[in-house]
Amino acid sequence: MSMLDITPGDALIDVPRRISVQGLAPDEVITLRSRTVRGPGVMWHAQARYRADARGTVDLSRDAPLDGSYAGISPMGLIWSQSPEQDGSPREVFHTEACAPLTTELQLLRGTDIAARGTLVQRLRVDGVQREDIREDGLVGTLYTPATPGPHPAVMILNGSGGGINEPRAALYASHGYAAFALGYFKAPGLSDYISDTHLEYFERGLQWLHQRVRPLHGFVALSGQSRGGELVLLLGSLLPELVSAVIGYVPGAVVHCAQNACNPATGRDGPAWWWRGQPLPHLWENNRNATWEPWDNGPEPRRHTQAILTGLQDADAVERARIRVEQIQGPILLLSGQDDGSWPSSLYGRMVEERLQQFDHPWPVERYDYEDAGHSILFPYVPTTQLIYRHPVSGRLSTTGGSPAVNAGADADSWQRVRAFLERAVAARAAERSHG
Repeated sequence: MSMLDITPGDALIDVPRRISVQGLAPDEVITLRSRTVRGPGVMWHAQARYRADARGTVDLSRDAPLDGSYAGISPMGLIWSQSPEQDGSPREVFHTEACAPLTTELQLLRGTDIAARGTLVQRLRVDGVQREDIREDGLVGTLYTPATPGPHPAVMILNGSGGGINEPRAALYASHGYAAFALGYFKAPGLSDYISDTHLEYFERGLQWLHQRVRPLHGFVALSGQSRGGELVLLLGSLLPELVSAVIGYVPGAVVHCAQNACNPATGRDGPAWWWRGQPLPHLWENNRNATWEPWDNGPEPRRHTQAILTGLQDADAVERARIRVEQIQGPILLLSGQDDGSWPSSLYGRMVEERLQQFDHPWPVERYDYEDAGHSILFPYVPTTQLIYRHPVSGRLSTTGGSPAVNAGADADSWQRVRAFLERAVAARAAERSHG
């Protein structure tokens, strides 16, 4: 009798699993299939064929598939290689209910018969983690607090040009011991639908609220953001260094950008995204002699937004006017980027930030991990990475975020481990600083 084993069967989403089959005939070829309901009730699936060894076993941590949804040895390949069963389905990989666990059914097929089934549960929060909607002082966000007694170090999480409130990331941070505040700033209840004309004083209030409400351990508050949020966390760290203890930038920007594709149509994509102290911040497209959207508007499909951004970076004066003054950040910095980023040149941006900090002898640690052949979607461990080419919901243009599913999946898993280690070191350094202060 064949047996399908998943170890552990039920754990946090960032825990890799061992998937194996015993009781097969030597050299028998079997199929493993995964099926997960994601987003608004959409079924995602993957499958692959494997050949058993001389003892009649298959182990995904040891064995590459003969063919199927992924290639090469990958213990979680049947998860990250999933795609929606119907083309054109929503791309969301998490449930619409905030932080509901993801349940995957694994099926073992011998021929066309299902010989065994197993269940793999990926949780975003451990038991005891508390969730609270925050609607105070004009703030719109969600606070997750750990199950263990406080005080805890804190992290504020900011999304990119998709807007919304990044609850999955906050829940996972809280599951690892951080008071995590996912703050929305557009496309969230009661807020604008657009990134245009966002006033940075809103985030200043958010940071002050987090310090006062949570009273974090050692006064430690890190910022974590992706894409436009990665630009934003570097910007906030430079403008509000007294409130920010560390900065984590996923595929960040090194300069201030205009509103781009998340703009208010009334002010356009060339209008400002960020305001500070009553003035719009200078951005890359402003008075730029070389910037043009032509490669994005009329380039070959799937189009790469990066190609347009690179035209703006040819004007050194505009780059200098728009540069984020990262040297003013008073704490360690982690930069995560992809060398095949189709949305903007995060690899170049990470290098620009690192070089600027070296120029100013930044006294805190700076870590930069630049993933070869990875794209813009370096986000979350052990989720599907197949939806790299998409049709823009407004323009209808076929676009790509870059990279490949396998490479992006590797960057997802590795980057999260880097983030956890970075935060542990940053909190320890803050504690040592406080004890000697």
